[in-house]
Amino acid sequence: MRTPILASALLMVLASPAHAAGLGEPAYGPPQGVSWTGCYAGGHAGGAWGTSSKWIVRTPGGAFEGQSLGQHDVDGFIGGVQGGCDYQFSGGFVAGVQGGYGWTHADGTHASARETGVFYHSGVDGIGEVTGRVGYASDRVLAYVKAGAAWESVDYSAATTQIGTAYRARDTRSGWTIGGGGEYAITSHLSAFVEYGYYDFGTDTIGLTPQKAFLRRAYVDIDDTANVVRAGINLRFGP
Repeated sequence: MRTPILASALLMVLASPAHAAGLGEPAYGPPQGVSWTGCYAGGHAGGAWGTSSKWIVRTPGGAFEGQSLGQHDVDGFIGGVQGGCDYQFSGGFVAGVQGGYGWTHADGTHASARETGVFYHSGVDGIGEVTGRVGYASDRVLAYVKAGAAWESVDYSAATTQIGTAYRARDTRSGWTIGGGGEYAITSHLSAFVEYGYYDFGTDTIGLTPQKAFLRRAYVDIDDTANVVRAGINLRFGP
C-alpha cells in the first residue's frame, strides 16, 4: 500500500499553493495562459505488481502434459519516461496520444504444484505502452482515461534443489492496457500526475531452453498480467 500513498503525497505537495507561488505563478486560480494543447515529456516512478499464472505443460510427451504447475505473484519498483501530445477543445475536453516505458525488476517464484524440489521464477525487466487518452480539464486539473497497446520484457526460469537452474527463457510479450489518472498544472509548462494502469499480456507458449546437456527443450503456457501505480512530472511545450 506504500506506493499509492507516496504517489498521492507527492502530487499533493507539488500541487500546493505555496509550491506554485514559489515558482512564480499565482498562488490561487489557473496559471496565466495555461492550455493543455501541446506536447510534453517527463519521467515517473512507482510500483508494479502482477501475476504469472497457468504454467501449463505443453512439452509433447512430457510429464504432466496439459496440467498446471502453479502460479506466483510478482512485484517491484518501476521508473521510466513518457511523452505525448494533447489537444484541448473548447469546453474543456482534451484528447491526445502518449507513449512510455518503465524499467522494473518485478519478480516472483513458486514451488511446483506437481513436482518435488522444483521452482519456477519470472522477472519483468520493462513495461512499455502506446495509448490514446481522453479527459476533461477544469482550471489546473485534468482527469483522464487511457487505453492502447502494451508490451513487456520478461525472463522465465526453472530450477531444482538438485541441479540448480535447469531452464531459461526470455520473451517480449505484447498485450493491451487500460487505466486513468489525474494531472495538475503547476505552471504553464510544468505538470505533475498520478495514474493507475492495468496490463494484460494474455497466454503465450514459452519455449524453455535447457541449461544442462541431459535435458530437452520444454514448453509451457504462461499467462501474465500487471498493475502499475506511478507519479511523475511532465515538461509541457505549448502550441
